[in-house]
Amino acid sequence: QELPETVLLKFFRPENAPVPARPTPEQLSNLIKTSLHYPESFNHSFNEKSLCLVPVTLLLSNCSQAVVDVMIDLRHKPTSSEALEIHGSFTWLGQTQYKLQLKGQEVYSLQLKACFVHTGVYNLGTPRVFAKLVDQVTLFETSQQNSMPALIIINNI
Repeated sequence: QELPETVLLKFFRPENAPVPARPTPEQLSNLIKTSLHYPESFNHSFNEKSLCLVPVTLLLSNCSQAVVDVMIDLRHKPTSSEALEIHGSFTWLGQTQYKLQLKGQEVYSLQLKACFVHTGVYNLGTPRVFAKLVDQVTLFETSQQNSMPALIIINNI
C-alpha cells in the first residue's frame, strides 16, 4: 500500500494587511497629545460670588495605533516664584487624578473646572499627563510632552 503524498502548507499574508504599529522608545513621550479648550478671558463678579468657576476641556489624543494607559494628575503646581508672580495661583475643582485607557487613534474629552479667587492672568497648562502602552511591562508611565502655556484672563465686572 502506498503512503499518501505529503502536501506542504503555504502561509502568506496579503501585502495590504496592517502590521500592528508599536511606538519606538523616542515616541513614548509623544503617545498622547493634549490640548486645553477654554475662554481666552472670563468675566466674573467677585463682589457677588467670591469663587469664579471656569469650565475647561482637556482633549487627549492617542497618536499611536496601540492601546495606551493614561494617567492625568491635576495636583501639580508651578514651583518657581516667578511663575506665581506672573500668573497667580488657582485650583482645579473635583477629582485630581484620572486613569483611563485610549484605543489606537482615540480622542477623549475630559471636562474640568478651574476655580479662581482673584482677577489676573493664569496659566491653565498645569495638568501632567503620563502614558504607557497597555502591554508594556513597566512600573512608571512616560511623562508626555507638555504643550505651550495656556493663559486665561479673569476679569471682575
